[in-house]
Amino acid sequence: IKAPGKREQEYCRKHATRLFTEAAQTATGRLVGVCFLTDAESLPAPAGGVEVALETDSAPREGETAVPINEEYTFESFVTGPCNRLAHAACVAVSESPGKTYNPLFIHGSVGLGKTHLLMATSQKITSDRQDAAICYLSCETFVNHFIEAVEQGRLQDFRYRYRHADVLVIDDIQFLSDHEQTQEEFFHTFNTLYQAQKQIILSSDRSPGEIKGLEERLVSRFNWGLVARIDRPSYETRVAIVRRKARLRNLELPEDVVCFIAGKIDSNTRELEGAIAKVAMLAQVTERELNLPLAEEALGGEPTVKNREITIEDILDVVTSRFNVRLADLQSKKRSRSIAFPRQICMYLARNLTRHSLEEIGGYFGGRDHTTVLHANRTIEEMGGKDKQFSAQLELLTQEIRSHNGK
Repeated sequence: IKAPGKREQEYCRKHATRLFTEAAQTATGRLVGVCFLTDAESLPAPAGGVEVALETDSAPREGETAVPINEEYTFESFVTGPCNRLAHAACVAVSESPGKTYNPLFIHGSVGLGKTHLLMATSQKITSDRQDAAICYLSCETFVNHFIEAVEQGRLQDFRYRYRHADVLVIDDIQFLSDHEQTQEEFFHTFNTLYQAQKQIILSSDRSPGEIKGLEERLVSRFNWGLVARIDRPSYETRVAIVRRKARLRNLELPEDVVCFIAGKIDSNTRELEGAIAKVAMLAQVTERELNLPLAEEALGGEPTVKNREITIEDILDVVTSRFNVRLADLQSKKRSRSIAFPRQICMYLARNLTRHSLEEIGGYFGGRDHTTVLHANRTIEEMGGKDKQFSAQLELLTQEIRSHNGK
């Protein structure tokens, strides 16, 4: 049987020889054997024999096995800081020795913080160093849609071949796998196949593995096998560096006071910083004015937002203990009564969402509890907020009070 290339030939030899042999024997009624050859190895078909060209669905689809080309998304253009240094270092290490250093690599953080940038930079670095590497880069939504199509068309074997024979599997926004039970089952086996073959798996999400609702426990466990790296919001100094870098990429010469104004005005994520730069540049171009601080203030509106300092657990405790009339000693004790446990869960939830502390650090602050207790508290408060609008409004008021308390 003629195979399109070496990879297909090797796959068929390992996984399909018995199936094709049985089919050939059934079709001919004889004790025949089957071998797989490429074009270069093809032999003349024996007398009375039939040469079969094996068709495979191995051609890359748009945005899938071909790495998306974006010259800006490289390690050189990525601005590192305390908020993303671990994730950046992990991606560099993976690009140098895929499948051996951190496998799987799981990067999580809010939108616009550079997860996709790191994934693309890693994929492109591996491609440049190993041109024969089969890299499969896609979004989780694409993976789910391909699985549904494969089931509908009866082409599960093609689907499995495509993803289980990648040297590097990169999936963005893996949180969309939640609540897709059949797709999770298929991904579980795909993950195991690649992991056992020491192929690199890189995943990104907007939350940590344990915080993805509707995700099977066995997948959560596997996502935690390698390295889980969190990306936080950039600090002021990092935002200044990002603005400078993004301006240079646009061939813009921004005065230093404009750079500082934009970095102070926008404190959320890199995408909004890029949008602010584009807005300032567009206003300067349309009005044919000099790109200076008054123009930047006109484009973005008003004075820069001043953030005094980061919110601490102490800020949260001050507000919560006052609101619920409980003592700090009780929150840090082993008491489990409703009057103590509920404010404690709220503190853990707010600490998880308003500070940069890890789960372990938060749990340790509240009487040496482990990270699973913090995760449970986070889920409990989230679910209550989703079901009870009054409680959700109370959480919002607490958050505003903490931010106001922090600014004093």
